[in-house]
Parts: sequence; C-alpha cells; structure tokens
Amino acid sequence: MKIYILALLAILDTSSSYDDYVTITDEYAVPETRDNYGDMFFKAQNTDNIKSKVIEAMLNTPMYHLNRSQPNIFAAFADQYELPKGFKGPLKVYDFIVVGAGAAGSVLAARLSEEKKASVLLLEAGEGEPIIAGVPILAPVLQQTDYIWHYLMEPQPGVCMGMTNGRCFWPRGKAVGGSSVVNYMIYTRGMPVDWDRIAAKGNYGWSYKEVLPYYMKSERANLRSLKDSPWHGKDGELNVEDIPFRSKLSKAFLDAAQLFGHRRVDYNSPDGFGFSYIQATMNRGIRMSSAKAFLHNKKKRKNLHVLTKSRVTKILINPQTKTAYGVEFQTQGRKFTIYAAKEVVLSAGPIESPHLLMLSGIGPADHLTTFGINVIQNLKVGETLYDHISFPGLTFLLNGTQLTLVEKKIATIQNIVQYTQFGDGPLSSLAGVETLGYIKTNISEEIGDVPDIELIGSCASLASDQGNIVAKGIHLADWLYNDIYKPIEQFESFTVFFMLLHPKSKGSLRLASKNPFQQPKLYGNYLTDRKDVATSVAAIRYIIKLIDTPPFKKYGAKLYQKKYPNCIQYDFDSDKYWECAVRTVTSTLHHQIATCKMGPNTDPTAVVDPELRVHGIRNLRVVDSSIIPLTIAAHTNAPAIMIGEKAADLIKSTWGL
Repeated sequence: MKIYILALLAILDTSSSYDDYVTITDEYAVPETRDNYGDMFFKAQNTDNIKSKVIEAMLNTPMYHLNRSQPNIFAAFADQYELPKGFKGPLKVYDFIVVGAGAAGSVLAARLSEEKKASVLLLEAGEGEPIIAGVPILAPVLQQTDYIWHYLMEPQPGVCMGMTNGRCFWPRGKAVGGSSVVNYMIYTRGMPVDWDRIAAKGNYGWSYKEVLPYYMKSERANLRSLKDSPWHGKDGELNVEDIPFRSKLSKAFLDAAQLFGHRRVDYNSPDGFGFSYIQATMNRGIRMSSAKAFLHNKKKRKNLHVLTKSRVTKILINPQTKTAYGVEFQTQGRKFTIYAAKEVVLSAGPIESPHLLMLSGIGPADHLTTFGINVIQNLKVGETLYDHISFPGLTFLLNGTQLTLVEKKIATIQNIVQYTQFGDGPLSSLAGVETLGYIKTNISEEIGDVPDIELIGSCASLASDQGNIVAKGIHLADWLYNDIYKPIEQFESFTVFFMLLHPKSKGSLRLASKNPFQQPKLYGNYLTDRKDVATSVAAIRYIIKLIDTPPFKKYGAKLYQKKYPNCIQYDFDSDKYWECAVRTVTSTLHHQIATCKMGPNTDPTAVVDPELRVHGIRNLRVVDSSIIPLTIAAHTNAPAIMIGEKAADLIKSTWGL
C-alpha cells in the first residue's frame, strides 16, 4: 500500500493533465470503517421554533414559496457542490488538501486551482448556502440554524450574566463560505498601524503597504461616493457596495458625529479615522459570501473537488520526518483517508484550526499528554485568543414613527416584492446596522489617531423583533428580555453599540477530550483586565452624549432608563451600573483571532511563521483569521479573505505554480 501511494505521489508531481489519471478506478479513495465517535455537540437545530415575520411573509410570495413540510426550510434552494462530471468519488491523492471552505479557504482553493496547475480537494463540514441566506436582514436569524457551529464559551463568573444559563454564545459559520454566509457583511480592513505593528513583530510581508494589494485584488467596489478612489479594487470577485436601505437615523448618526468634530472618511483608506456609512459585501442588495464570490462559478474545474458534509478529524503527520501528508475525514457515515502530494492547509477558522492541530499532535505538550495524544510538535496552539466584544443592550426610545425597522411593520408583501425586484427596501438592511465610526476614548494611552472603540449605528434594538430573532440569536435570557425589553415592544427604539477594538484581556482554547466531535473548551476571559472595563464604560458614555445632540433630539431620542434587575443595587448611569450592564449582556462580535498565532521562530508563542507554515512541521500551513497575532480595528471577514489571497501567492511561490 505504501509503495502504491508513493507511486501516486510521483504521478501527481509530474502529470500535467488531470484527465489522464482520474480514469483509473483504483485511484479513488476507499471508504474505511468509521471511528466510534458520536456527533455529541453539533446536533441538528429545530428550525420550526424560529419565529420570523419576514420569513413568513417571504413564504407567501412566489419567489420564496418553499415547502413548510420540509425538515429545514433553510436548506431549500441551497447551493450544491458535487464532484465534476466523470468523477465517481474523491481521489486518493491531491496536490493540496484545504480543510475548511470559509472566507479564507474559499478564495485559497479557487486561486490554487487556477490554470489547472494543481489538484485541490476542499473539505467543508457544512453545506452550500441557502437562498434565504442572501437576504441581508435575515443575518441574525441564521444564528439559530444549522449553518453555524453552536459553540458555547466556558462559564465565566461576572460576564454574560444575562445570557441563557449564564454562558456566552460564540456562533461561527458552518457552510461553504463559512461565517461570510451568516455574518453582517461589514467590510473593514483594519488601520495601517494595526498591520504595521504586526509586521514590526517580525512578520515580514504583513505591513499595511504589503497587504493592501491583496485586499484590492479581491474587491469589486461599487461605492457611490468613492468611484475614483485609488484604495479600492474594481476587478475582483468580491462585491463591496453601499447598503441600499438607509434610515433617517443613519444621517443623524453622521451629523451628530460631525458636531463632535469627527470627519466623514473612507474608513478603508489609509486615512480611515472617522465616521461613514458601512461598506458591505453585497451585490445589488444580496449577500456576497466568499463562496458565492470565489467558488460558485468554479464548480466545473476538474482539478477542484469540493466535498460538503465532510468533517476532518485528524491531520496525518509523519512523526519521524514531521511532514504532513494527508487527512482523515468522515462524511455521511463513512470515513476516508486522503493524501496530499504537496501540502495540507488548515482553513477551518479560529476554533477548529487549533482544535485539529491539537488532535493531530501539535500543541502544548503537557496539555496533549493529558489526553494521551502523542506529541509531534510542542507549540502554543490555542494559548492566545483575542475577541471583539460589545454591549447591544443600550437602548434609545423615539417619539416618531417609521424611523426604525420594526419587524412586524416591515414584513409586508410590498417590501418582499420591492426587494425581489430591485434589491432594495428594508430587507436589504444589515438587520438595522447602517453606520460606523472610530473614536479614541479618554482611557486610551495611544499617541495619534489610533482608535480604541468602533461605534456601530443602527435603526433597530433588541425589542424591534419582539425578542424572537436578535435576542434569541445572542442567547439573551428570557428573564432579562421580558423584564427590560418586552415593555417597549410597542415603541420605536434603536441602539448604538460599541466594539472594543483592542482588548487587553486574553483568552485561550483547550481540548475537552480526544473526541474530534466534541467542541473544545473556549475561555474568553472577557473583562479580566480593568482597562477593558474602563474603555467599555467610556464608550457607553460617548454614545449617550452622541445621541444627546440636535440631529437625534429632533426625533425625540431618549435614553431608556429601566435598570437591569441584577444591577438594581447601583445608581443608574453610574460607572458601576454600566459595568454591571456590560457584564450582563456581554456579546461577542464573532472575531476570535490568534489561536494559531503568526510569528517568527524567535517568538515562543507563535504557531505559524510569516509564510503561515506551522513551525517545525513540513507541508502544513494555517490560512485563516486564527493566524492574526494582534488585535486589529476590523471585522475579520475581509482580513480572512485577504489572508487567503496572500497565502495563495505564498504557496504558489513555494511550488513554482
């Protein structure tokens, strides 16, 4: 068997035509006996419990007339990925095996399979995205479906006190396209100082000047006020556009910021410290996921095989030569072993990439030996984890009507038809998110225009959908919703929330067991550094002052002052009260990074080098947001795509492709 595999590897290295060898029947991978592991933690969700008036209205139109009797209406009209014509199953050997078809993995697989110079197997645990995911306003609904991994952070006293069972919910995309299928489509790249700091730590090739061309390579910008901008790409696959729908509150947000001395800027330019309407990954009002942009039109490539519902359980690594040579994965009750002639590339995201490394013998030696895992390389996998957190509970009431997105009011046939025909109207809204701005609080010790907070303006609140969608999507506890938000359901209300850009608190990721189907233990360690608490409170105070300006006052905007029941002992609007509130509704913005931290070999905490090669292991790289070593002022979808673009060039250079 070993001799046979070596012969196949030689064929792959020298063959220039893939049609020549795929016709040999015994070159196909043969299913093996499945491991006796149960899929304990990722069971199918019951989508019958999702209460969305928008979806109900959609189901009554010809365009979205789906069969309610189906087990999962979200699977209807899902994008299908099958092996190209003429293939009976996965091959035994590919040049490259890419694990994970997320934001980075989708672009990486597409680039590596260009010009038929290499064969690529792309493995994804989820399925193709459903048609319903393309509707921007439904982004929070998707957090209740099978298109996410339903990760829970380990219980941490003093945070997420108002969440179900007191646990923070960390949903991550589980689909071809990864989190780009379920996110809020916000396109941000990070400040120049962010990437220059990363490069200064010994990460050659990662300065702002060096990563900017990769951002622009992917991008096809259609931004009304930036048509002649030199900072945006025009010929890429990823559409970046203005959100078609804008409420009156979005203008009020920008006008109020101007009164505070903030500039209107293109936040994706080098001079991005200011405020702006959001730039979104969409095409004429429809979500543009990484899969839709980079993979959908590549399905017929005979040298690119995309296998969905395929859960990788182990990376195969020769312990003597420390060389990665394949993977084991399970799909639909069958197990396969597939070999890589050139490289295995992990693009499974900031949770599953480190999880797989540790299961495969790469990680902290003392931790792996606890589970009886043979240590191949002692690295600090999972020992660094940063995340952007927020507080979506701050609420303002209005005395006007038709200023916010109230779900029961916008779920009309007229709005459905408007969206279906023209791609605009309320359904094209990013679930109410419209504007953002960077500020520097009085807590910051930075010199110059380096923000520590991102403010995100919206035209909705936790009460706007009667608690059925956003509150459920973040796992807000019923006792808190019913006490605080249910009483204001009949009023128009909105929130402005903050993103803590550079948290000092550091989390970690550890194994829970050797079972690859059991989620790892996730420790956020949120707000353990007092500076994070002070910055969060300063952000809330800034937001309150921002709303207390003429642009918002003309709509009667007023801070909702009902106390959280678990914070009743503190005076409302005191620092102690706001700290308690943030600790009650502590929400992730889904930007976990650094679990496979990038750094030179002189960095004892680094997992991959600046070319994304796992330290000490040949033919194994990590290509996703887990490699970002320092916090950045960005939502991580665009950086992940950029990482995929840059990695493709690094890999092509290595192999002369």
